[in-house]
Amino acid sequence: MTELDRRGFIAAGAGAALGAAAPAPRRGPRLVVNALGGLTDPNVWSDADRSNAVGPTERRTLTPRILRDALASGLDAVNVTLGYVAGPGDPFEQTVREIGIWDWRLRRHTGVLMQVLTAGDLLRAQAERKIGIVYGVQNAAMLGDKVERVDLFADLGLRVVQLTYNPANGLGDGAAAPQGRGLTPFGREVVERLNANRLMVDLSHSGERTCLDAARFSARPVSINHTGCRALNDLPRNKTDEELRLVASKGGFVGIYFMPFLARSGQARAEDVVRHIEHALGVCGEDHVGVGTDGGTTGIDDLAAYRAHIAKQVADRRQAGIGAAGENAQTLPLVLDLTGPTQFERLALMLARRGHPERRIDKILGLNFLAFAREIWG
Repeated sequence: MTELDRRGFIAAGAGAALGAAAPAPRRGPRLVVNALGGLTDPNVWSDADRSNAVGPTERRTLTPRILRDALASGLDAVNVTLGYVAGPGDPFEQTVREIGIWDWRLRRHTGVLMQVLTAGDLLRAQAERKIGIVYGVQNAAMLGDKVERVDLFADLGLRVVQLTYNPANGLGDGAAAPQGRGLTPFGREVVERLNANRLMVDLSHSGERTCLDAARFSARPVSINHTGCRALNDLPRNKTDEELRLVASKGGFVGIYFMPFLARSGQARAEDVVRHIEHALGVCGEDHVGVGTDGGTTGIDDLAAYRAHIAKQVADRRQAGIGAAGENAQTLPLVLDLTGPTQFERLALMLARRGHPERRIDKILGLNFLAFAREIWG
């Protein structure tokens, strides 16, 4: 199945199991952009699955269920993680290979997916009722020590470059790095080159000093595409008010994730997402806050089996040295009552019930990312 009418595709799957809740009809003109997420099925696991963050993505098509759920959710565009994150693979080779895989997927699903290279492509995806795919990486280790590779990856369609994952790399320290160093000299070269190529500098997962250094050094606004607020839960993966405020003051973007790091218990709920969004609004202002869920739009069929799978995954991440403070065998990498195809509409409804006006909700769900993309990509 390579080319399907969007409405017909949704209707064709109406009788299929869709996870926690059946999708609501698409709301209408609201732009929905996930600043960091994926097109994945949490019910299908393999050793090479992207969610393990230790192995390559296989050359496989996206299943009808994944695409159907994403379409039904109202999602217009998503920044997908491709390439090397951590592990024994060669970062450069793995990232180039996965760009090729996503190019192949886009050719396979031309009626449903399209690549996003400019801010205008976000609106084109919405108008054509497709899902825009933004190529992003969560570790700039694929650059090695060659700053000129930024040009190569820009030419290959990469649009978001997260400087570090949890450990340190040649650009700076991640959130789990014990040294707490800032941006390295090579990191400054990379930020300059990213600015020149008009690529997003994403400071998610970075250590505090690296984040502050990069935000101050960058000639263009920067982003933190998926994070929480450390003032509400003091974990390294969440950002301090100083980091949030600095990024916003320079015209940047902050995406709040649907992750366990939002709650002290490690079992985050929808109300925790709302709390963190509201705190970020207070620190950054309503023009700089959005969502980067760090997840997909397909629900979980068997929660007990999924919990067992995630417990193993957390152990594997810890053994690989890429785990994060706040992860344990009981945490889930999602917010249970904001899963499945209705997650964005449920969040919008919760925000509306809290008194947020429609225009602010529209900004949070997509318009703020669009404005930031216009500033960076043109």
